[in-house]
Amino acid sequence: MKQSELFQGDFASIRAGLRKAEQRQWWLSFSGVVVTLLLTLGIISFSLVVYMLQRDFWDELNIHIAMRALVGMVLLFSVYVIYQQWQIHRFRVRLVAQEELFSLIAENAADMIAVVTADGKRLYNSPSYQKLLGYSLEELEKTSAYEQIHPDDMPAVTAAAQEARTTGIGRRLEYRVRHKSGEWRMLESTASAVRNVAGAVEKLVIVNRDITERRELEQQLVLSQRLEAVGKLSGGIAHDFNNLLGVIIGYSEALQQSIGPENPLREAIDEIQKAGQRAATLTQQLLAFSRKQVLAPKILDLNSIVEDMQKMLRRLIGEDVELKFNMPVDLGRVKADRSQLEQVILNLAVNARDAMPHGGELKIETANAELEEKDVLRYRYVIPGSYIVLRVSDTGIGMDAKTQAHIFEPFFTTKEKGKGTGLGLATVYGIVKQSGGYIWLESEPGKGTTFRIFLPRAEGVVEEAAPVKSMKRGSGPRTILLVEDEPSLRKLTHRTLKDMGYSVLEANDAAQAIDVARSTDAPIDLLLTDVIMPGMSGGDLAKKLSPENPHMHVLFMSGYTDGAIEVRGSLPPGMAVLRKPFTRDVLLRTVEGTLAQPPRESQIEDGVVRAGKETG
Repeated sequence: MKQSELFQGDFASIRAGLRKAEQRQWWLSFSGVVVTLLLTLGIISFSLVVYMLQRDFWDELNIHIAMRALVGMVLLFSVYVIYQQWQIHRFRVRLVAQEELFSLIAENAADMIAVVTADGKRLYNSPSYQKLLGYSLEELEKTSAYEQIHPDDMPAVTAAAQEARTTGIGRRLEYRVRHKSGEWRMLESTASAVRNVAGAVEKLVIVNRDITERRELEQQLVLSQRLEAVGKLSGGIAHDFNNLLGVIIGYSEALQQSIGPENPLREAIDEIQKAGQRAATLTQQLLAFSRKQVLAPKILDLNSIVEDMQKMLRRLIGEDVELKFNMPVDLGRVKADRSQLEQVILNLAVNARDAMPHGGELKIETANAELEEKDVLRYRYVIPGSYIVLRVSDTGIGMDAKTQAHIFEPFFTTKEKGKGTGLGLATVYGIVKQSGGYIWLESEPGKGTTFRIFLPRAEGVVEEAAPVKSMKRGSGPRTILLVEDEPSLRKLTHRTLKDMGYSVLEANDAAQAIDVARSTDAPIDLLLTDVIMPGMSGGDLAKKLSPENPHMHVLFMSGYTDGAIEVRGSLPPGMAVLRKPFTRDVLLRTVEGTLAQPPRESQIEDGVVRAGKETG
């Protein structure tokens, strides 16, 4: 049963009790009048007989009887007066109890209770109005019941009030009311009509409930479900799309090597190669949004990342935007993928620049932060703890609430056609979520925008990025078992590895790979396998073949992660993954780097393969 219905039931009980007490008081007063009249009539009759008629036949006995009768009537009247006062006392006690009950309900109710006249004049407002809306009872008495209602919601409210006055039946309604601070709160209202003796509606009892937080949570849930659906779609198509892009990029590189710069077709081939790279970038952005990319997290100093990007950011945002930094020296550490954090800062800076077409101020700040229980009450998904906050704010045009509700959706953009893919903030959202953090947005039209990103604070020493070294191919022939379910990509990869002197065995799935491995006499030096394949996955294939080939290295190819080779998208230390789509150079360097590791580093734990450090 809802609280408003409980209130209405309590009020009905109070009204019934007061009505019953009122009836008893009426009968008590009526009986008092009757007794008084009878006593008065008796006294007058006695006076007429004794003093006015002067009858001779009255003897002493008759006078004594009359006197006793009179005394009895006076005593009866005295008893009645005592009884009447006792009943009045009971009535007053019950009235006080009913008033205390009403005050208890009204003063402690979480909902706001109001009584207004048919024309909207306030008769009563519960103390909860001041708690929830900030207005004192004196301030409310000076205003109309409709004064704080949002102008856009006023027609619906007045129509509902008119309907209640006409039909005597109130209906549930949601509308916005202005808080004393100026913000708008969403209320759920239920009205009950109070009729007079003639049956006309003269008052309305209104119970209002603040549902602002509930509506915000519902909007967040809807947005989360929508983003999750798009994320699943993005991850689902990424595997096949990256395979196709790998073929396009690989063959365009092969054509570039065979056709000189002077050939008239070279320009077309170069454009094909560039388009493939741009498409690969878009795919990576979609994977970042859907949180299905493979990350290589390390202990990082966020301040050093921002400092390294300062020159690039100043060139990027232009001279008409003033760039400011505020970074404390005692900032804690985070564990994240450096390239992904750089992409977050870059995308937020580009978004801020576009929001300031006539110049302005872009401020990037870092700080230590603690999220506490009060933050959990405001943001239900928050885990209290120690965080590092990255704050990016601008003085641009800002965003209204409608725009903010869609800002993290992929392909949503407020820019004109052809000037944005709508993936920048979607990428930021995915990277932050996959890194275990939170992103909060604050913006108002004409007042700029602020993004606050909270990343969990990590303990440990900052891990410097190792320089990329040129790998030397090991001596002697090497045999590679290539497992890829996309024929075109498998053919291209086979050709590339063979041109570099490797002996290549190929299979289109795990079952065929097992047959090939068992039928060959040559030892397999490297298993180069796709992760996502029909039937058995690449991880299960490696787990099955490794005991039979103890010196075999393992290198995964993956267009995205689905949890088969990682935990929450984080690449375990020492694990090699060749990200699709890859270029010829990246393929060779990653293969050489994996083979250069001692065989003893290759090991399988519960289907997770660790085979040397990632290169390329």
